[in-house]
Amino acid sequence: MKPSQKDISTVVILNKNQQSTKTLQIKTKHLNRLKHYIISIASVIIFLIGFIILLQYHNQQQELEKQQLMAQIVKLKGASSISIAKVEDNHKIEDNHVAQNYIQSIEGKLKKINDYLRKRGLKGFSVKNVGGDANAQGAKLSDKEVYTAYNDYLTKLVNSVAFTPMGYPRTSALTSVFGYRSDPFDGERADFHPGVDFKGQKGDEVKCTANGRIVFAGWSNGYGNCVRIKHTNDFETLYGHLSHIDVKVGEQVTVGERIGAVGSTGHSTGAHLHYEVRKNGTPINPIKFLSLNN
Repeated sequence: MKPSQKDISTVVILNKNQQSTKTLQIKTKHLNRLKHYIISIASVIIFLIGFIILLQYHNQQQELEKQQLMAQIVKLKGASSISIAKVEDNHKIEDNHVAQNYIQSIEGKLKKINDYLRKRGLKGFSVKNVGGDANAQGAKLSDKEVYTAYNDYLTKLVNSVAFTPMGYPRTSALTSVFGYRSDPFDGERADFHPGVDFKGQKGDEVKCTANGRIVFAGWSNGYGNCVRIKHTNDFETLYGHLSHIDVKVGEQVTVGERIGAVGSTGHSTGAHLHYEVRKNGTPINPIKFLSLNN
């Protein structure tokens, strides 16, 4: 159906220089709705502009919060570094204090051990300047160097103690001590006893009292079956009247190792162990070596 003339409107378009004109024929109903179209488009444009402005505002706020947060993080890192540094310093102080107490404790024990060794006729070891001894030179040493120095010293001391006669060749009561006594075979005359005698039964175990080398293992006149062991520091131990010998000359033995059995061989009136400690070939009182407290 062809629209009527009243439904059509003519729109005249003039050029700027007004030299020519153009005409458009548009349905009248579209012209009536043009106002609504313009309002709708304007509303959309205004909404978009407002939305863009709102986004920019939110972005600015987020950037501001981010900057504030970064500033707080930097501040907290600085505070943490100071706290950690203080804690580390406190730990270093505490560690140094513990280390000094530890070293002083070692020094005290070493001096006490030295005293015990000297009572046994040993030269002992000088603890002076071990680990620096808190002097100016020692202050330059690191904890590791100080501990190493003490470790070397203790190793030397352990080796010395290991090769020094100490303790009992068998755990039992003494039946005769070192020094002059009445001759068990002739009570009318005095007899010098160069060692100590331990009570025992035939076959009881006899142990060496220090590391060393067997220099004699066999029959030795009044000692009967006898074992002699050479140790460091010019020490020697002798074990007499044995019923059985379990070692041979030239063997290396360690402290606590079985070397024979109690007996009554040689110049003896009953089963027992005769034990001597000699220094440079001269008998000394073994009592001094039986306990650290002697």
